[in-house]
Amino acid sequence: MQDTRFSLNLDQLKQLTQDVLQQAKLAGASAAEAEISLSFGQSISVRLDEVETIEYNRDKGLSVTVYFGQQRGNASTSDLSPQALKDTVLAACSIARYTAQDPFCGLADANLLAHISRELDLYHPWDISVDAAIQMARECEAAAIATDKRINNSEGASVSAHESLFAYANSHGFCQGYPTSRHSISCSVIAEQEDAMQRDYWYTTARASGDMESAVSVGHKAGERTVRRLGSRMIPTQQSPVLFEASLASGLISHLVSAISGGNLYRKSSFLLDYLGKPVFSPIINISERPFLAKGLASSAFDGEGVATQDRELIIDGVLQGYVLSSYSARKLGMTTTGNAGGNHNLIVESGTRDLPGLIKDMGKGLLVTELLGHGINMVTGDYSRGAAGFWVEHGEIQHPVEEITIAGNLKDMFLGIAAVGNDVLVQGSKQCGSILVNNMTIAGE
Repeated sequence: MQDTRFSLNLDQLKQLTQDVLQQAKLAGASAAEAEISLSFGQSISVRLDEVETIEYNRDKGLSVTVYFGQQRGNASTSDLSPQALKDTVLAACSIARYTAQDPFCGLADANLLAHISRELDLYHPWDISVDAAIQMARECEAAAIATDKRINNSEGASVSAHESLFAYANSHGFCQGYPTSRHSISCSVIAEQEDAMQRDYWYTTARASGDMESAVSVGHKAGERTVRRLGSRMIPTQQSPVLFEASLASGLISHLVSAISGGNLYRKSSFLLDYLGKPVFSPIINISERPFLAKGLASSAFDGEGVATQDRELIIDGVLQGYVLSSYSARKLGMTTTGNAGGNHNLIVESGTRDLPGLIKDMGKGLLVTELLGHGINMVTGDYSRGAAGFWVEHGEIQHPVEEITIAGNLKDMFLGIAAVGNDVLVQGSKQCGSILVNNMTIAGE
């Protein structure tokens, strides 16, 4: 395993976590867990062919949680010296002694922990020099500006490389960790026509630099996306189908995850309370969780508590099969953790047969959304209202760009009203899906 690029290697991090757990035990804690992480990276940004920023980051930190029976305390530090580690443990113990008892707190059940390590190919260092990164960012921005003469300004292009290493341990005897990497290229430019300006952007991200789109491709897409928005106008208020471009469709899946996450469920702040085993989506929707994807942006053999992750089907034919739970939220709900402490792993929405042009043709008349603004989502009721921009479609073809509108509906109705999912899958985060066509929403315009 390549972890020699860090100031401490994985074995040393594991030993530090063991030292912390031992100190917690000596301080009287009945149980404890600790995570130590190291990370470093660089980010270079260029604007109008001039270097704007060169940033380096190098971080380290410890988080320790101790339990005195049903009392819990947590403390953290960015100082990994022996005395600082000891002081942090004592601080966590002091906090625990003054907290109220909570019958649901505690380590994950020992029999649920991951005892088999998996190689998921998550670490791919990118040895790109500052000069090379600057040149790549310049090429990216130049490709965007060269797309069309109406592009006359830029918000810049950036190239980033990042690596991290962590170890997690608890007093059940679990102690594992691994290195990861994540790199990105992005670009945003501005176009002008008849005193009206538009901006748009594009980016690519991956564990390995070779899996990203080229800098020229990122710039070209940013330029194309910007120019196509020129001449935008409002449309009348109406009811209409709405097609969410793939880059935004994953946001709808994020709202599902929030609604079925343990914290919102036990607080009764979810519009999907008591929906387990019931239809929450159109019957065409199938969503799986795949934590073991090689190079996956949300892959892991265990969650933030050391619980073994597993492949599972979250939605089958529109029916909700499971929640997204940590040990604490599962206990509050009288259930078992799903291995999601820290969030979901790779969620894969089953693709349909149409690409984006095919979905536009199938929609016939409606709104293609390419940008969303604001955060008008009520997780208790499911009410959804956000500013939007995109393109008006008639006769299965884009007619003109649209801006200064609001799209509204209720997430329950929107999920049940999904008419199609595209095969234009984007992989830019923990949710992977193509464009999503919702059969009816309110568009507030002129």
